[in-house]
Amino acid sequence: MRKAVNDKDRCVACGVCSNQCPRGAISIFKGCFAVVDEVVCVGCGICEKACPAGSIKVNDRRNA
Repeated sequence: MRKAVNDKDRCVACGVCSNQCPRGAISIFKGCFAVVDEVVCVGCGICEKACPAGSIKVNDRRNA
């Protein structure tokens, strides 16, 4: 199962990822960084492609 993860140190909290997520799995925490709800995320990769800062990656979560 694939899931998106965000590197909060690279994130600029622009909100592009949360606006592009078709499942609403991403929110911006206190204007500081994006948070991915792993229960809602289906790993489609749209957020990863949309992120201008390159802080979101979709990873294989079989062993997590």
